[in-house]
Amino acid sequence: MSEGFGAGGQQQDDLLLQQSQQSQSQGSGEYQWSSYAMMDSSRVSTCLISMLLIVYGSFRSLNMEQEQREKEKKRQSESTNNLLTGEPIPPEQTFFPDKFATLDTMHALCLPLGASVSLLIMFFFFDSMQMLFAVCTAIIATVALAFLLLPMCQYIIRPCSDGNRISFGVCGRFTAAELFSFSLAVSIVCIWVLTGHWLLMDAMGMGLCVAFIAFVRLPSLKVSTLLLTGLLIYDVFWVFFSSYIFNTNVMVKVATRPADNPVGIVARKLNLGGIVREPPKLNLPGKLVFPSLHNSGHFSMLGLGDIVMPGLLLCFVLRYDAYKKSQCTQTAETGVPPPRGVGSRLTYFHCSLLGYFLGLLTATVSSEVFKAAQPALLYLVPFTLLPLLTMAYLKGDLRRMWSEPFIIQQASKQLEV
Repeated sequence: MSEGFGAGGQQQDDLLLQQSQQSQSQGSGEYQWSSYAMMDSSRVSTCLISMLLIVYGSFRSLNMEQEQREKEKKRQSESTNNLLTGEPIPPEQTFFPDKFATLDTMHALCLPLGASVSLLIMFFFFDSMQMLFAVCTAIIATVALAFLLLPMCQYIIRPCSDGNRISFGVCGRFTAAELFSFSLAVSIVCIWVLTGHWLLMDAMGMGLCVAFIAFVRLPSLKVSTLLLTGLLIYDVFWVFFSSYIFNTNVMVKVATRPADNPVGIVARKLNLGGIVREPPKLNLPGKLVFPSLHNSGHFSMLGLGDIVMPGLLLCFVLRYDAYKKSQCTQTAETGVPPPRGVGSRLTYFHCSLLGYFLGLLTATVSSEVFKAAQPALLYLVPFTLLPLLTMAYLKGDLRRMWSEPFIIQQASKQLEV
């Protein structure tokens, strides 16, 4: 799922774009910069939703990791019991993978290059490949949206379900909640294809963000720094300098380009244009769009990469905070008191989340001041990465977080004579 998203959605990532040209040209007066404009509903929604997605995706990832550890322990105990009976243990299959995808140094270096190639493919061959892009995006977004809706479906179905899995032959065994969430996701995607509504597109984009943050792992601060630095360079180049080479802003062109509706294409192929109403064009869910409630024609756009890539960093530091907490608990059992003070209560996750908020606020101010598209990672990466590096250095964790942060070190036990 992460590879499909990287190839099909990365070209629209890493972009904070304030679209107000339509309202400015309608004679209602220019949308002037002011403190009121900064508190516009579209901007507030962009900030709040992006932060909520990162927090939810990070904690969802941490819970999945803990559940996987418990499953491994249970599986080991069951395998020990089955040595006596000789019965095989059937694996549990779900719509979602049990293992996480971990990015290494080579992935971090190649991802900006792959994103650039995807961007150029979308720029030059969009007209001939838009049907493929729309279908692949719909399939990937369906699975991601089902993952996003799964906890809600589990809560709804819990009173009337015993949790047993339903067999579908070679497809696997699935719970009623998984089937319910998948059915809802398919319904939402089908309605989006027929209507092209921005709210449904945002729901699909939110599912992609949460699924990507939950299933992709950054193993160390070194890989995180390489990845975010490379994407910052990619973002700045395609937003600021692509117009000098291609005579247009490639990032903005691709991010705002609608695709022909697959339903309309099929209807024209079958000569059903007079029977079936022409469906609207589709904006592919590679971004979140929030219209303003006070200014008609004005909306804020935030690329999914501006949520996912910093979100991977925040997910990494949340896992490290949980790891340090477990290590402190183990050392406390040996009689070593845990560290105290203000610095001990301020976690890396809190520091990075605050930096993300300040970076997003700075990007929003810049887009309002310059009245142009801004590469959001130009602001988000320094505001999240630099405070994290500084805090890790002051706490003495920088060397360990940089290379091998999750190696479990057994506490030495002193023997009493």
